[in-house]
Amino acid sequence: MKGIILVGGLGTRLAPMTRVTNKHLLPVGQFPMVYYPLHSLVDAGIRDIMLVTGGNNPGAFLELLRDGREFGLDHLYFTYQQEPKGIADAARCAQHFVGDDCCLVMLGDNILAGSIRPFVEGYQQQGQGARVLLAEVPDPERFGVPDFDEEGNIINIIEKPDRPPSSYAVIGVYMYDQLLWEILSTLQLSDRGQYEITDVQNAYLERGLLTYDTIDFAWSDAGTPESLFRATQMVHDSDFLPVVNTKPSQ
Repeated sequence: MKGIILVGGLGTRLAPMTRVTNKHLLPVGQFPMVYYPLHSLVDAGIRDIMLVTGGNNPGAFLELLRDGREFGLDHLYFTYQQEPKGIADAARCAQHFVGDDCCLVMLGDNILAGSIRPFVEGYQQQGQGARVLLAEVPDPERFGVPDFDEEGNIINIIEKPDRPPSSYAVIGVYMYDQLLWEILSTLQLSDRGQYEITDVQNAYLERGLLTYDTIDFAWSDAGTPESLFRATQMVHDSDFLPVVNTKPSQ
């Protein structure tokens, strides 16, 4: 399985901080934000990882993360999204990297207080289709929200609904097989001018190929001042923190 971390975008909701830096370089506790999704993927056993950058300061990621050896990787890969046209479009930038493998796409501002390794292993046993992770949240209208039937099956996912059909959010951890690239080629721009990742989930859902897990540990995005503050509080109380070897190699 290949890992893709999306660290592009303009971060306008965190302005003026993001006037001078990419939001994923902002501190969350003692580490830059991007360290947390990178740690989550490495902890899950994923060793081939690409960062999709964009917006301002893309070169700063190379300067900060170098070749990934501080995280126990042999190498770390980078590519660039030309325009901020949405999460699905950013994922498309990594198609050449993923090749014939399956992939895990993670948003760079997702901070998790527990390991996703069991969910990744469950997806690998699943063998095909897609899997998303859910969390119960107080403000589901900010996210993609699943609508469930009486048996607890997802029947639709609605992007940022005014009236959320549930109190759950699809968090920014998505697992896909090769069908992803076919689906991406069919997407149309939304009213927001974005290629929506929710459209990808619903395309898998229509084919009966979408499963989900609900996490049982704390999670926060960090894309607004409020959620950035919440994420900082969360990692302060968490034992699931990046393990970084900063000793120079001999």
